[in-house]
Order: sequence, then C-alpha cells, then structure tokens
Amino acid sequence: MPQPITCIEDLRALARQRVPRMFYDYADTGAWTESTYRANEADFQRIYLRQRVAVDFSNRILAAVMVGQPVAMPVALAPVGMTGMQHADGEILAARAAAAAGVPFTLSTMSICSIEDVADATDKPFWFQLYVMRDRDFNDSLIARAKAAGCSALVLTLDLQILAQRNKDIKNGLSAPPRMTPSNILDIARKPRWWLGMARTRRRTFRNIVGHAPGVKDTRALASWTTEQFDPTLNWDDVKRIKDQWGGKLILKGILDPEDAELAVRSGADALIVSNHGGRQLDGTISSIAALPAIVAAVGDRIEVFMDGGIRSGQDVLKALALGAKGVFIGRAYIYGLGALGQAGVAKALECIRRELDVSMALCGLTDVRQASPANLVRRGT
Repeated sequence: MPQPITCIEDLRALARQRVPRMFYDYADTGAWTESTYRANEADFQRIYLRQRVAVDFSNRILAAVMVGQPVAMPVALAPVGMTGMQHADGEILAARAAAAAGVPFTLSTMSICSIEDVADATDKPFWFQLYVMRDRDFNDSLIARAKAAGCSALVLTLDLQILAQRNKDIKNGLSAPPRMTPSNILDIARKPRWWLGMARTRRRTFRNIVGHAPGVKDTRALASWTTEQFDPTLNWDDVKRIKDQWGGKLILKGILDPEDAELAVRSGADALIVSNHGGRQLDGTISSIAALPAIVAAVGDRIEVFMDGGIRSGQDVLKALALGAKGVFIGRAYIYGLGALGQAGVAKALECIRRELDVSMALCGLTDVRQASPANLVRRGT
C-alpha cells in the first residue's frame, strides 16, 4: 500500500522517481556549487516561531490580498521554466490547481504551454512572467498576448540578463532539443507515466516562442536564439517603458539588495519579489529570507514586498510573513507535486502548505494571517 502524502518532501521523493532525471534536476538544481540554493532552505531553519497558549483561535483567517487580488492565502505559484516537461501539459494543470485553491498562478516566458494554451484551458485570470529579450518587438508581442489573454499582473524578472552555469544541466545534456544519450533514453524508458503522458500531448516545445519569434520555427532554432536573446543591457528605463506599455499591475522579480528595492519603488511598480532566482543565478549570495528584513525596512509601505526561495512548508510561509512579506511565491514545492501526481499533486502541495500555515498560525496565537509580525518570532539567545 502506498504511503500517504503528508508534506512537500513526500512529493519531492515521488517526483524524483517519476520525472526523467534531466528534467527533475533542471527544477531541483542551483548554479555552480549550489550554496545559495541550499541556504534558501537552511536559513529558514534558523528562524524560530514563538508559541502562545490559552488564546481563542477558533476563528482563523488565511485570506489576504496580493496586488489588489483577493487570495485564499498569501501564496502564489512562481514562474518556472519548462513546467510542461515535469508532467505533460504541466502549466495548464498547475494553473487549474491554483485556481481551485484560490491562489495566483504565474506562467513563465519559457513555458512549454503557451499563454494562449493556458488561457483556453482555464477560466480564471493568471499572471505572466516576462524576460526582457534583445528583440524588443518580440517582447512587445508577448505583452500584447498577455493582455489579450486577460492576464491580471505582469511579473518582470530582472536577474536573468546573463545565464549562470548550472552544472547538473550540462552533465545531463539538457538542451533544446535535449541530448538523447543512451543514459537519457534508458532513464526516460523507466518513467512510463511520464512518457505516456508526453506522447498524448502536442505541447512539447516552448510554445510562447516557437512559431512566434522571428526565425524560430522549431526547437533546433530555439537554442541559438535563446542564447543570444537574454539582454545584458536591461536597465531601469526599460522597466519604466514596460510598465507604461503594460498599464496594469507590475511585479518586479529578483530584488535582493535594499538599494535596488529603492529603485523598484521609484519605478512605480506595484510590488517586488525578494528573490535570488532559487539559487540558480548568483551562487554565493545571500538567501532570500535573510535579505527580506532589510528590504522591508528600506521600502516600508511604499510597495508590496513578496519573497520566494526555499519555501517548503506553511511554517516557512508564516516566517516570511512575520518578517514583513505580504505574500510568498512557491516554485519547487508545487513542481514536486506536479511531477509526482500531476494536477492532484499541485493541489496536494497547496493543501499541505495551507494546513501547516493554519495550524502554525493558531499555535502562535494568531487568528488572522495578515497580523503576522516579528512578535511571532523568538530571538536567539532570549
């Protein structure tokens, strides 16, 4: 009899069994030595919650608001590239699970399912994440397509002007198209759930790009196009231009320094995400949760502050909220669920996080998640 799924770690272990190694490692890897990837999780363990007793917590509220949008809990699904290679039609399944749970889903520019695929398969607005490419006309077309699809917020990623080295991807032969070495072929053959699902879908390439970007008609042309397109000249003038062009809610992702947070405020964006790209870009930098308090102190209430990186439980969510975040984004936590069980796995990941957040909040004496503050944490040595 299969063991019950009780936490995100159970989903991770199952995903590792069911997803081909090259795609599992793509999601579950960091840059270079992966020290920042590990720190994102480890630093949460150094934060302690303050338990309270004899408090009437019979009526608890987890609902909140993120960039003007009511949410069932202050958690959003982060943009993750190649989500549709963790499970067939992965972006569609994740978007449906998020909508059912009452939380936002963010579609990556580098998704397998396109903006139009997700819009056609779901009945709730989702958010779209934009990378700035050298081809500004293509950027403009992505923004126009997101508008046409009814996306309710644009998440602009700022920390991928140049792609860091991820050693596992190189060793696994992850490319566009993937290298079909004997080892990779054998590994895929041992994952029948995965390849049967992929055989049944037509969505197996980067559908936001292939057939839309000039000269990119298939995955072979995509590899060289992508390498050339990430734009090292991205600057705050570009942010303003994109904000004006978008005209809706704008969230800036990849802020890790208080000075950049101040520039984010001046840009007129609605929110920022304290993020180090899941430890996938600058290895050896500070964890997101360690960077959060200084950024909150720097910007105050002038902009909404979210964070991502290392969240694997509802307790992690509560700790981030107590340190000043208005909400969090989860990436790997829901990707594990998707790889393990498809849409049901994403729903299970969100259920685990919600349950842990609810119970932990109660045991800290809180009745409303929006009341979380540093008073709910214990200072070391006191």
